[in-house]
Amino acid sequence: MVKRIFLTIVTLTVVILMFNLFSKSDKARIDISSEEFKEMLKEERGVIIDVRTQQEYNAGHLADTDHLYDFLNGDFQKAAEEFDPSKTYYLYCRSGNRSGQAARMMQREGFENVYNVGGFDDLARAGFETKK
Repeated sequence: MVKRIFLTIVTLTVVILMFNLFSKSDKARIDISSEEFKEMLKEERGVIIDVRTQQEYNAGHLADTDHLYDFLNGDFQKAAEEFDPSKTYYLYCRSGNRSGQAARMMQREGFENVYNVGGFDDLARAGFETKK
């Protein structure tokens, strides 16, 4: 009886470990650090999208920003319908919350190369060029 319980526990442990190991892939990872962002840009420029409001954007944005699509007023959701799923997308906002929501929305729609790079101020402090 003890041997059977032990075998069951070992089997369950192995199953859980295997599930965790194989269910986590780099493609599913969305949130990346500013340092990871810098490294990834060296490999593939991708499309950089600011999902803040026009007012926030006007106060300062990354110099390399390709598009501003306001997540709060629905601009981003409308524009995302036309995005090319084969491209790589880097999204940012003020704190990383809206860009995280936008990135997860894109991932649910089948985009594999979409990343939340966080908040504008953090990116500026990390040395990314900004402009007004």
